[in-house]
Amino acid sequence: MTTAVSIRLGDKLTALRRAIHAEPELGLHTPRTAAKIRAALAHVPIVWREGPSTSGLVGVLTGGISGHAPGQAPRRVLLRGDMDALPMPEETGLAYASATPGVMHACGHDAHVAMLVGAAEMLAARRANWAGEVYLMFQPGEEGWHGARFMLDDGLLDPLPDAAFALHVMPNSPHGLIAGRAGALMAAADMFEVEITGRGGHASMPHQTRDPIPVACEIVLALQSLVTRQFDAHDPVVVTVARIDAGTTHNVIPDTARLKGTLRSLSAGHRTRLHAAVTQLAEGIAAAHGQAAAVTISPGFPVTLCNAHAVAFGERAAQDLFGAQAFHRLPAPIMGAEDFAYVLEKVPGAMFFLGAAHDGSDWASCCGIHSPRMVLDESVMPMGAAFMAALAERFLEEGFG
Repeated sequence: MTTAVSIRLGDKLTALRRAIHAEPELGLHTPRTAAKIRAALAHVPIVWREGPSTSGLVGVLTGGISGHAPGQAPRRVLLRGDMDALPMPEETGLAYASATPGVMHACGHDAHVAMLVGAAEMLAARRANWAGEVYLMFQPGEEGWHGARFMLDDGLLDPLPDAAFALHVMPNSPHGLIAGRAGALMAAADMFEVEITGRGGHASMPHQTRDPIPVACEIVLALQSLVTRQFDAHDPVVVTVARIDAGTTHNVIPDTARLKGTLRSLSAGHRTRLHAAVTQLAEGIAAAHGQAAAVTISPGFPVTLCNAHAVAFGERAAQDLFGAQAFHRLPAPIMGAEDFAYVLEKVPGAMFFLGAAHDGSDWASCCGIHSPRMVLDESVMPMGAAFMAALAERFLEEGFG
């Protein structure tokens, strides 16, 4: 990509990203974002697919070469960009900050959409050089709404591609550094709720009640011992109680107390064991105090598992494009979660991270994702677009190699 083309593309991606950033949308239905994507790619020969469950789009771009290697069908490859924002205020002070109160693109999905649009532009410009199909998956509902699963259930990815890739910006990672790892990249994330039922009464006479608040506190503390004493530290789990609700005033012991939190795990086995152990612990502690505990676990995203061949393929592509120092192998998984995991359950592929701290900044001190003050250096977006386009074109030509 020449410097002039890079500048033109960078300007387009920046304008698109800022337009999406200023008008964020939540959940499974992001129609204004979808309209911006269609408008940005109106000149590209894409066949669009839509389903009934979401406003997600899959654009199919077909290569200009009709044949392929003898005896081999043309390949299909998927590139994903997520569309939705977060229900949180923005405190960046940017000129293009969110105009929707309480909603912000604080996870970089606006940049993901822009980079995928850029990749589509590059791939379309080189259609004469490749055979096969590229699925451009613009997905809403990543922030806990299971958007990828709905798009799969709606058949938007049928027939399934041969490989799938996604790229996620990291605003507190070195500018332009691409990172990934084979195996577990991100955790499974499940939500749990515990309702402890005792018997309320006057706070001055606790002996006449069955106070659920100390029981709730005991459960919270016991959950930490559960993590460290029942699970192998080399296959870690995380249990965090993030909310406690009980009582109405200072002199009344309530009938009930409620806990809510998250369960994170890196393997299917530990995920199943963790669900059972949390339930057993809460019910047992409550019973020991003559009370009852009702445990509800709401399954979230599965573990994000990256194919080793796909990661090595991405590493080679990054280094060929940007130099030997452009790729970093992460030594350990991240305990955040990602619903691209649903795609990777069905299709070999990988997710990568792209450092988006401002060039030359103290990247470690930058605000991370999900911060109301998160900003990113938009000049990395053409680089991200080029990387995704290279992943697609190279895979269509040679597979994982």
